[in-house]
Formats: sequence, C-alpha cells, structure tokens
Amino acid sequence: MNKKSVVKPSGIGGQAVLEGVMMKNKDRYAVAVRKPDGEIEVEEGTCKSLRDKYFICDLPIIRGVVTFVESLVLGMKSLTDSSKYFEDEEDDAEEIDEDKKEKREKVETTFTVILSIILAVGIFMILPFFISELLKKVVASEKLLAVIEGVIRILLFIGYVFAISFVKDIKRVFMYHGAEHKTINCVEHMLPLTVENVKKQSREHKRCGTSFIFIVLFISIIFFIFIRVDNMWLKILCRILLVPVIAGVSYEFIRLAGKSENSIVNALSKPGMLIQKLTTKEPDDSMIEVAIASVEAVFDWKEFQKNKDAE
Repeated sequence: MNKKSVVKPSGIGGQAVLEGVMMKNKDRYAVAVRKPDGEIEVEEGTCKSLRDKYFICDLPIIRGVVTFVESLVLGMKSLTDSSKYFEDEEDDAEEIDEDKKEKREKVETTFTVILSIILAVGIFMILPFFISELLKKVVASEKLLAVIEGVIRILLFIGYVFAISFVKDIKRVFMYHGAEHKTINCVEHMLPLTVENVKKQSREHKRCGTSFIFIVLFISIIFFIFIRVDNMWLKILCRILLVPVIAGVSYEFIRLAGKSENSIVNALSKPGMLIQKLTTKEPDDSMIEVAIASVEAVFDWKEFQKNKDAE
C-alpha cells in the first residue's frame, strides 16, 4: 500500500501562538516558540480534563462544552506563555514574586476567556438576530428569517477573519497555524516528520477550530428554524442559553469528522475547510521547525507510525 494514501487520526490538537505553536496530546501539551535570538524554546505542561475526573463531563454533548471551555483556557494560557519572550527588557528586569505572578495570570486568563465568550455571543449570535429583526416588514416567514439570521452570522465571521488577516502580526499567527496543520497532517499521513515532508502537506484539517466555529454557526440555523418563541426577549435568551448545546452538538460532528472518511461527512466538512484558507497561510521553514519541535515534545510519532504499519 502507498504510505502517502494512508491517513490515521493521531489525536493531536494544537493552536498557533505568538511566534510559535502549542501542541496537545491527551493530558500533555507543549508550547514551542521561536525567540528573538532565533532559538526554539519549548515549555511542557500537563492539563487534566474534567472529562477524566467526572463521568457526566464525558457524556455526549456535555463533553463538547467541557472541551470547548478547556481549550479556550489552555489557548489563552499558551498565548500568555508565548508572549513573555517578547516583553520589554524593563519588564524582564522586574523581579516579580512567582506565586503572585501565577495568580495574576490565572485571573487574567479567566477574565479574558469570559470576555471572549461574551463578545463572541454578542457579535455572532445577538447582533445577527437584531439585523434579521429589521427585515420583518419585508420577510413574513419566520423560518426564512432564521436562515437569513444564520447567513448573516456566517458572513460576519468570514468578514471578521478576512479583515484581521491583513494585520501583520495576525498574518504571522496564521502562518504558524498553517505550520500546525501541515505538521499534524504529515504525522497522520504516516510520513517522517521532516521539514521537506511537512511542506508538502495541506494547510487544512477537519478537526480545526475554524471548522468548529463554522459548524456552530451552521447548526445554529437549524436550531432556530425549529425553536420558535414570540417574545423578542425570549428569543434573545434562547440564543444565549442554547450556545453551549449548539457547541456540544458541533463538537460531536467535528469529533466524528476527524475519524471518518465518509463522503457525506467530508461534504459537510468542506465549507469549514474552505474557510481555513483564510485562517491559515503557508509557513516558512523556520515556522515548520517550531511546529515539529512542539509535536515531538508531546508525541512519539515514530512509535505511532511504527504501530500503524504493524496493523
């Protein structure tokens, strides 16, 4: 069998950070960063999930909400960890009590996660609702309004991603995002993890957070077509309260997509994969080296490919 045609899910997930890549495998994660002096710094850590501790947190739908929140927290922490290599020299010279610093970072991370969720719900769930309400005079069908509202959500998301892609620093993050995907694809296509092999891989991956967000927006259309209430404030409340449920359902689809090559699943994954062309850019060799370093810190790809070859 041609090894390049083999695709085996590895379970590795990741995220681009400031001048680096975070990779996660089970309860281990690593943040690899290209420092200003050109060296690659790798910090490793562990992240115990509530899914391993409490049975209820690992039930379908609920596990999606838990994973989403935990991913946000780990993502924010990884961004914070990567940013410390680019602080001003004056900040580096300050002697800060480590316990106080850690507590401050936890508070900042918690606040940032909560604020991010509030802003996302406001911009991508509530704002489209109010825009669609303005069309009530010309659109009589509630179901059609729900579809229009969902399309507005998707267009807002695509427009937002397109706009920030022109920011220089964001463009570099998107390049590292491309390095993250290409590196994981190299592992899952059973190829040795080298810069040359990684460069040949696709920038798209079905388990990407971009695809997850698109699925959330798409599934919200289906939800609000069938969930109908007359009171405007109840409509707004439904859109807020149902966000965790929609996220949980979306996670189940992304989870299935990451393990399946079913033609229907692939077709449904296609729009999210296309949007990834905006959120990922072609990385240079130095970025790929960082992504490889991050993978190798948490994942034995040689053993993984050896075991798969024996199957």
